[in-house]
Amino acid sequence: MDTHLAAAKPVEGSNRTGAHVFAAALKRHGVEMIFGQSIPSALFLVAPEFGIRQIGYRTENAGTAMADAYARVSHKVPVVTAQNGPAATLLVAGLAEALKASVPIVAIVQDVHRKQTDKNAFQELDHLELFRGCAKWIKRVSEVERIDDYVDMAFTAAASGRPGPAVLIAPIDLFNDVPAPGGGERVASLGQFPLDRVAADPARVREAAALLASAKAPLVIAGGGIHLSDAADELAALQNRASLPVATTAMGKGAVDERHPLSLGPVGYFMGTGGRTRHLRPMVEDADVILLIGNRTNQNGTDSWSLYPKTARFIHLDVDGQEIGRNYEALRLVGDAKLTLAALAEAMEGEDLSARQAARPAVETQIAAGLAAWKDDVARAIPMDAAPVRPERLMRDLDSVLTPDSIVVADASYSSIWVANYLTSLKPGMRFVTPRGLAGLGWGLPFALGAKCARPDASVFALVGDGGFAHVWSELETARRMGLNVVVAVLNNQILGYQKHAEKVLFNDYSDVCDFAAVDHAAIARACGCAGERIETPDAFLPALQRALAAGTSTVLDIVTEQRAHPPVTMFEGNARLNY
Repeated sequence: MDTHLAAAKPVEGSNRTGAHVFAAALKRHGVEMIFGQSIPSALFLVAPEFGIRQIGYRTENAGTAMADAYARVSHKVPVVTAQNGPAATLLVAGLAEALKASVPIVAIVQDVHRKQTDKNAFQELDHLELFRGCAKWIKRVSEVERIDDYVDMAFTAAASGRPGPAVLIAPIDLFNDVPAPGGGERVASLGQFPLDRVAADPARVREAAALLASAKAPLVIAGGGIHLSDAADELAALQNRASLPVATTAMGKGAVDERHPLSLGPVGYFMGTGGRTRHLRPMVEDADVILLIGNRTNQNGTDSWSLYPKTARFIHLDVDGQEIGRNYEALRLVGDAKLTLAALAEAMEGEDLSARQAARPAVETQIAAGLAAWKDDVARAIPMDAAPVRPERLMRDLDSVLTPDSIVVADASYSSIWVANYLTSLKPGMRFVTPRGLAGLGWGLPFALGAKCARPDASVFALVGDGGFAHVWSELETARRMGLNVVVAVLNNQILGYQKHAEKVLFNDYSDVCDFAAVDHAAIARACGCAGERIETPDAFLPALQRALAAGTSTVLDIVTEQRAHPPVTMFEGNARLNY
């Protein structure tokens, strides 16, 4: 049976309302849970009849982040809901992150009664205009008989091509309408992504294979598109068969096993002193052929477009043809990464790979030496036993207990960079989930909850700063109520770290908002019915982490960390203003 086909049993008789039609359509698309608070109530009241669970967030922005991480980990298109007006506006930030990060989400927004449209009904808003800049598809369904049509369109839009958010606006009275009898039963299921896999032009694939085979210093830089396409195994096969060194972006973290002798690690704007790939920067700058995969060539990933060499030949593989050539003119491979990488590996078998194989030992030696030099840098420069605690020490201890099936999520800002630099991907496809589309604060905890919904048997660890965690403390209650057990480590340095350090570098001063009053996040966790431990010395972290991972509840580890500690951001390199 086609995996896109799965019938949902409809509710028969006069009790079949628009809410039942909605729920049946969602079930048909494989939806098992909906991230929603209380609206649309009619939908949530009938959802259990279809085996659909409600994940009740406390705020819509956090609920959208939960849906985002659920999609990234499960490869299922999630559904998030909101009421019209202010609740709908809180979806915007999460949908914007998903749009930029190419993550599919279907948002169902309840609107005012159809008879009250344009009469200044309570919390009425022009939602079509509201979502125009943060969704790839926005429509309003106005007839109960068209619900299936529009739900199918929403899932198709979200999951096809370059994935992204689709918003379906539904008036409140539509959920109580009774559809006319008749009409064929639908069976198409469109809730997995990528929905349609199409490989790049075979002629261009062969051209790319020839370029890579003949290159003197080729390099692959894999972005988040590897994970979206579930193409990690294909990339690993190409890495091995063609003896190609592979680096990743921050979103591409986990695309390859970083213990592989041909794996560099993440490259971008965090290659300063203490950066994992600092000593491997010449491998990027001296590359003559660079294969970009699912890589937006954005500012952070390219160190403000200064990292990639101007003289290199670029091959760019992406499902979105508009991304190819945006910043670097390239041989165009427009297509799905999984299929196209498999085709590229096959095409390279027809090339003479003797030069690649002959160069492999020297490349592996260069990578090993660069990583060894990084470890030496860290050992010399970072006081691992200092208190307040250094984040590098926490990452070292966390790295020692991770398994290939662990899921690590991070908030934006410093947290994402600590994770990218100091944790090790243990297999192709290991999941490190970070908000790098727009990189707004407050995603860490809801990301963890969404990832846990997707893989309830996996251990989920979230790294957040005290600034970002303050956005979403309330979702600790969600974790407890919904039985979503995660571990959250709060880097409590009482500052808005990136902002304060950047202002020091740029202005040799900083604004008042950069400093926080003292907060006991462990006490907040306990007040919400979760576990909470306060950590003030480095030796206390690993035992507390092990207890948290073994616990049957969510745990917050509130860690007093060094204010002056910062990741290896290149703009901070050697700046004496940070020695305050």
